[in-house]
Formats: sequence, structure tokens, C-alpha cells
Amino acid sequence: MKLSEMRDALDRRGIQLTKSLGQNFLHDTHQLERIVDTARLTPDDKVLEIGPGLGPLTGLLLARAGEVFAIEKDDRLVEVLSERFKSFTAPKFELHHADALDFLKTEKRDWHDWKLVANLPYSVASPILVELAAGARSPKMIVVTLQLEVAQRLMAQTDDDDYGVLTLLVQLDFVPRGLFKIPPGCFFPEPDVDSACVCLMRREQPLLPEELRQIFVRLVKLSFSQRRKMMLKLLKQEWPKEKLEPAFAQLNISLQERAEKLSLEQFAALTKILATP
Repeated sequence: MKLSEMRDALDRRGIQLTKSLGQNFLHDTHQLERIVDTARLTPDDKVLEIGPGLGPLTGLLLARAGEVFAIEKDDRLVEVLSERFKSFTAPKFELHHADALDFLKTEKRDWHDWKLVANLPYSVASPILVELAAGARSPKMIVVTLQLEVAQRLMAQTDDDDYGVLTLLVQLDFVPRGLFKIPPGCFFPEPDVDSACVCLMRREQPLLPEELRQIFVRLVKLSFSQRRKMMLKLLKQEWPKEKLEPAFAQLNISLQERAEKLSLEQFAALTKILATP
């Protein structure tokens, strides 16, 4: 779908895009094909797409995947998509009119044999990924375009400036595989921020049992709640020092350490120890 076709589709329907919904549509054919190539789609694949907009990526997904389930919040764009892809029926193509984050929270579907391939609305990209990436129902692969700053946080490693809560909550279940930048000029309208596409693969073996997830989340959030403070002091809000100090010693973590110095594996190990009665 060329830029001229996007403009024409919007003009014919009198649609003014809404900035609050993060409506910046990727129109560059080369970049769209790079995204689809990264997802390594086959006719056996089932794809979840969030925020299809006018459907430039949707068309490529339908050409390569066996099934596409798209969630679009804007009712005006749902009408456009329904008309554009009316020749496709379920299960090949299903279009759901909903707020994606609300849908994912309330409709506890099993996505474990699906791939998420999408240009995510930037305003809600992080909470969508945290919600979708958690647990056994998460997709086997995530290929998403989002704000470069968020992409760098997803890909970050221990002691990177971008390393933090989002990094750990997603990487608990997913391994980052790669990133490529997408210039603002590839979108309509052009966003004020840089963008990137990231690829994440679900871990074959979970680092933690599901029943410890909430302890891990609490541990990570507390540890990064004040980045300049020593982690031990922050964790005393939740656990007594009599439990924390031996746990730190067992894992060879300094009592003066800050959260950004700990690896994902150390956070997982600390979670297991603190969960022990």
C-alpha cells in the first residue's frame, strides 16, 4: 500500500488520524517486507496483528501465513479493513474491533502456537508486550515495530543504560534476537521519534515456575523503583534483612549493589530464594 493510496483512502472517508491512538502507518514496502521476512512466516503459521490501521502489513501477512487475527480499536479503520479484505473469511482472516490491551487482559486466549507480527501503537506498546509476553500462553515469536527507545529497552543487557523493568519482565520469557531501525519518513504521518523493529523468541525452558512470577515482578519493580539507591535498601520494604542478606551472600551479590548490575538470571535466582519459606 503506497503512501498515495493511504492518503486517498483516508481522504475519501474524511478520516483524520488521532495522535492519542499512535496512528503512524508504515507505508514503505521495503521495511514492511523486512518485517515479514524477519517473522519467517509459512502457510502453517497463525499470526496475531495488533493495530493493523489501513492494512499495509495485513496484506503481506495474509499472503504468507495460514491465519491472521487482527485487533483494531478505531471503528473507522475497522470499516476500511473489512472492505479491503472482504474476500478473506475466518479462519484465514478474523478482524476484531476492540482495545487490544483490554482484549488481552479479559480474553485469556492461548497464543502459544501463534506469532505476533505488528506495528504496535506506540502509546500502549510496552503494556501490551508485558501482558502478552507473560507465561505459557505467550506467542512463540514476537516481531514488532515500536519506538526506538522502547526497542532498546527490550534488547538491553545488564548494566546498559536502557536495562530496567521492561527488559526483565519481557526477557523472563523471551530471548531478544535482533533489531533494525526504521526512519521516520517510512511512516504517515511521520512520527516525532525514531522507530525500530525487534524480534523476540520465546524461551524453550522457562527460567521460573509460573507460581513465582508475581514475586519476580515485585522484586524487579522494587529494585528499580529508585535507580540510584542500593537494591538491598529498596527490597527491605518487602522482605526483612535477615532473609535478604543471606540471599545476597549466597548469590555473591554485594550488599551495596544497584539493580542494573544484576543479570536476569540473578534476579530469577533471587526470586527462588526469597520465595522459600
